[in-house]
Order: sequence, then C-alpha cells, then structure tokens
Amino acid sequence: MHFFPSRNITFYMAKLFVTRSFAVLAMLVLVLMTLDLLGESGKILAVPGNDQGDVMRYVGMRMPQIIARFLPFSVLLGTIITFATLSQNSEVVAMKAAGLSAHQILAPMFVASFAVAAISFAFAETVVAPNTARLKAWQAEDYGPVPAETGIKTNVLVREGQDLINAGRVSGSGDATRLGNVSLYLRANGGLRQVVRAEEARYVNGGWQLRNVSSFDVATTEETKFEGLVVGKGITPDRFNYVKVDGDSLGFFPLMGAIDDLKSAGRRTDNLEGILWHKLSGPLSTLLMPLLAAVAAFGLARSGALFLRAVIGMALGFAYFVADNFALAMGNLGAYPPWIAAWGPFLLFLLIGETVLVRTEE
Repeated sequence: MHFFPSRNITFYMAKLFVTRSFAVLAMLVLVLMTLDLLGESGKILAVPGNDQGDVMRYVGMRMPQIIARFLPFSVLLGTIITFATLSQNSEVVAMKAAGLSAHQILAPMFVASFAVAAISFAFAETVVAPNTARLKAWQAEDYGPVPAETGIKTNVLVREGQDLINAGRVSGSGDATRLGNVSLYLRANGGLRQVVRAEEARYVNGGWQLRNVSSFDVATTEETKFEGLVVGKGITPDRFNYVKVDGDSLGFFPLMGAIDDLKSAGRRTDNLEGILWHKLSGPLSTLLMPLLAAVAAFGLARSGALFLRAVIGMALGFAYFVADNFALAMGNLGAYPPWIAAWGPFLLFLLIGETVLVRTEE
C-alpha cells in the first residue's frame, strides 16, 4: 500500500535520475552552444567595436535559452540511460521480485522530476525571460549598440466596436498621451463608410481632440476639412500604450498582466494565452519523461530487447515534443484554443504513457 519503496531505494533512484539528466544537459548545452557560436560569432565580431567580450556576452544571454529548451530532452535521455543501466544490472528485476509495482519503481523519479520542473520554471522566470528580451533587442540592431528607450511607439492600432483607429505615433502616458498621424476607419454593416484623418490628437475631457482634420465619405466620395473635431469618447489613453507583446521575453505573471491589458484594449490575445499556459506545461513536461521512458526499464536484459525498448521510449518522448510544438504553432495561428494548445499534448501523452505502463507491466 506504500507508494514509495524503501528510503534507500528512493534516494538511490532519484540520485541516479538527477545526476544522469544534468550530465546529459551539460553535454547538450556544450555542443549546441558551440554550434550556435560558429554561426553567430562572425556576425558579432563583424560589427566595429565588438570584441571577445561581446561574444561572451552573447553566450551569457543565449545559453539560458538553450538550457530551458533542452532540459526536457535531457530528462528524457537521462531517464532512458538510468533505466537501461538498472535493467542491465538486473536491479529492476530484483525490485519487482521484492514486490514493488512499476509505479512504485517510478515514484522516486516522479518526485525528482517535479523538483526539476519547479527549478526549470523559476529559472525561466528569473533568467531566461530577461535575457531573451535583451538578446532580441541586441539582435534587432545586428549586434550593434542598442539605442535608449524613447517611449515613442509607432503604428498602433486600436479597435472600438466595428471601427478602427490607427496612430502613426504615440508619445506620453496617461492624460498627457499624444497621437500623431491619426486615421479613423468608421465602418457599418461590415463595410467602410468614412475615413477621418488628423495631424494630431490630444486626450481632453474623456475624448480625443483632433487637429487639422479631413473626413472622406465613401458613399458620396466627398472630402470635408475641419480645424478641430472631438471623437473617441470612452477610449482611454492606456489603450494606445500597449503594442506588440513578446511572450517569450516576459515571465508568467508579467505576461498575464500584459494579456489583461491587451484584452481591455480590445486586442486579440489567443496566441499569447497559449504561450502563457505553455510556461507551465513546458516545465511540467519533465514529469512525463519517466513515464514515457519507462518502457526501457522493464524486461530482462538478456532477452535482447533492451535496445529496442530504449528506442521505443525515446520515440515516445520525441513524439511528445513534436506534438507539443505542433499544438503550440496551431494555437499561435488561432486554430486551437489556448488551453488545448498548451495542455492537449501533455494530457494525451500522459494517457498514452499510463496505458503502455499498465498494459505491459501492471
């Protein structure tokens, strides 16, 4: 009735699992970082003023991304290596002969993988997201000097009902927000009925005071000019202060706040919601790896099927990663709801792993 085996077996299994998983991770990071530098170091050093220190700066920002992305792969390979070693030494056979079930043998690895998932989540929040934001800003300048943030946003689009408002330039915040090169597209019954353009707009008494206005009526093809016009009653300035949000450059809680702000601004957030929930399901995928790789743990090593079992476990693990990336891509396109895009592959392969384990070992 005890879920865990003895204390000694629990710590022994967890130690083997963790040490091999992180050894594989270190090897993968070293190889992949070296390959990445072969393509990027030339671009970095080609910029006048950049030197070896900038290459190391790139390594410091890029390596956390590689660690976060390939940690689940490392857990999968580390689990298969651990199980293959235990099976080769007949230790799994001894445990089953002592009366332990397959789930009891896997229990220490489940607990260890949950701890790894918690570490992965904290690492992504505190290290990966900030470094991703800095690296993308640096790459946007082709590894040259990154200009200081001016606070000016360009080409901001806000939707109000059927109507669209485009501001070519947004500066300031709160009631001091100023819009430049403003275009209003007024629509009715799915068709465009009027286009209003203005040189500048200021937020005054709950509305937007336009200056140097021209209005074009689509039905009559007549254009009318005004010195000033007040539009957009109820459209608050903060709706112009939220532009494109990069989900990979924000942590879980900042991204959740950004999504709420974008929703209040009438923006579509399905793709960001998929990224948000994947920040949880991604680290938790380490919980699946012992289950999917468990097929490599059982069976007699002398049967000659150990290599085949290891290949099957690896295939199940890699199939999960393919399905996960596919679902996330479909979620970004809007074909899948955010919850299904983030959690669908996780739940599917959890059922597959349990089915394989129960049908073959329990």
